[in-house]
Amino acid sequence: MTETLPPSSFAGLSPDSVMDALDSLGNPDFRCDGRLLALNSYENRVYQLGMEDGPPLVAKFYRPQRWSDAQILEEHAFVQSLVEQEIPVVPALAAANGQTLHNYQGYRFSLFSRHGGRAPELDDPDTLEWLGRFIGRIHAVGAAQAYQSRPALDISSFGRIPLDYLLAHDFIPPDLLSAYKSTAEMVLDGVARSYEHAGDVAMIRLHGDCHMGNVLWTDAGPHFVDFDDSRMGPAIQDLWMLLSGSRAEMTGQMSDILSGYEDFMDFHPRQLHLVEALRSLRLLHYSAWLAQRWDDPAFKQAFPWFNTQRYWQDRVLELREQIALMDEPPLSLY
Repeated sequence: MTETLPPSSFAGLSPDSVMDALDSLGNPDFRCDGRLLALNSYENRVYQLGMEDGPPLVAKFYRPQRWSDAQILEEHAFVQSLVEQEIPVVPALAAANGQTLHNYQGYRFSLFSRHGGRAPELDDPDTLEWLGRFIGRIHAVGAAQAYQSRPALDISSFGRIPLDYLLAHDFIPPDLLSAYKSTAEMVLDGVARSYEHAGDVAMIRLHGDCHMGNVLWTDAGPHFVDFDDSRMGPAIQDLWMLLSGSRAEMTGQMSDILSGYEDFMDFHPRQLHLVEALRSLRLLHYSAWLAQRWDDPAFKQAFPWFNTQRYWQDRVLELREQIALMDEPPLSLY
């Protein structure tokens, strides 16, 4: 999400308007046969559409006012540059006029080939090494140049701004406000110390949301989908979400990942200071993301537990745990 996130609506996006949007392109390759399946997506609206001639396509309708046209096109260009390096990702399809971003009745959308696959087996060292090689190749391309329009993942965009939003819009119950605010401020202090320990870490173009829901595995190996959250940030952001379990287990997993990653991209171990800091920022960011989308009926239906007393009590405890974790020594690999 961006840093302003005004309210937005998909209320006018009906099945008929989705199919009419494809027809508006005037491309016979994109002519829908009337079959439409809504896919699991909350940030955007994503549909699988049957084609009259050819396999189904996936249409992504972007949440209004989230990204600018320039920011969306930067992401498309980055993914296309990965394709040109024969890295298995899913690029936006170009229409006859060469454009990958289209507009219909105020909604911007793009089309993608449909790609299937299964979840990777993260308890397999060979799988982790393969994923490491894949991400290393992505980062080698991502480090070649910087985004000019897309924002960076940093303490401000993923920590301070989300916290300020939550406090300014009265989402936190009054009896928990003081505890949440003071705890979140201590989290941000811990994040700042972690960044100091990490030193001058390079910022590169990332996938940005590198969790297992965005990795599809086939017999040919992995491919990443959905670069919608791509932005500038430290390389470790695309690695730490592959880790789970105890500290010893995460140490072994990171070693397996880096054994493949470093075939294509150097990794400085100072970045390991950022693992828990980035996890902490993601927690703050996620609460604000839900709050900033709370006007969308789909969010109230999908996340009924959000904004309850229990939710905010659990967040205070979760953030306190992160404060302690950030004070521990980082994972040691060498």
